[in-house]
Amino acid sequence: MVKFEASHHPLISYRPIRTSDLDVLEKIHGDLFPIRYETEFFQNVVNGRDIISWGAVDRNRPDGQTDELVGFLTARIVMARDSEIVDLLRYDPSKSDQTLVYILTLGVVESYRNFGIASSLIREVIQYAANFSTCRAVYLHVISYNNPAIHLYKKMSFQCVRRLHAFYYINGQHYDSYLFIYYVNGGRSPCSPLEVLALLISSAKSGLKLAASRLWKDENRKFSKLQKCKESSSDLLPTMQNMRIHDGSGGGGGGGGCQFV
Repeated sequence: MVKFEASHHPLISYRPIRTSDLDVLEKIHGDLFPIRYETEFFQNVVNGRDIISWGAVDRNRPDGQTDELVGFLTARIVMARDSEIVDLLRYDPSKSDQTLVYILTLGVVESYRNFGIASSLIREVIQYAANFSTCRAVYLHVISYNNPAIHLYKKMSFQCVRRLHAFYYINGQHYDSYLFIYYVNGGRSPCSPLEVLALLISSAKSGLKLAASRLWKDENRKFSKLQKCKESSSDLLPTMQNMRIHDGSGGGGGGGGCQFV
């Protein structure tokens, strides 16, 4: 990880990510993120294959590495009609060319934080999206415990519109995600009270369905375990003992679905 003295005054400039950035880009992602990205992802970034990117470099870096990445933002253009947020847009089906910009990754090495680099990278992608008349929004997901990122996007006027239950699965554990949106080119005005109510009802129904499904699976799993226990014990235990095995019971659990926050 790059470290410099407090007296160092960076001179940050921004440029597209290039093929020569491959090794540094991989290393920074590995240092910053709990999710491991495939080699293909990095190849697509540095070669500009379906991914747009911005890199931050320090032209006043004391070790002479003045063109080495110290921050980055990667994003992808997606069709609005195929996106998960189509219900949150003023989408016009007659205009099939409407697009969105989805932020994939954003990061700044530790020594260069609090210099406004992340904010500048976000402004770059917003300006990029706003320059396309067909683009309706910039959006992204943030893992629920990443409070600095959540604070940053709120400060940059992104709207936190949904909480997605168990969106991430990292090292054997599920984590929720927040969905943030920044509307451009009239993508959508604030929801009316009736629209908010409709979306809340839809979200609640999704949550109830998910909870019921998990409860059913848990009960089936427990019944299967008890049945196997009965079958394996039937030759060894008396009848009354088998009945006691059936007396054991437990409740299933269910999680919530999408929530508005």
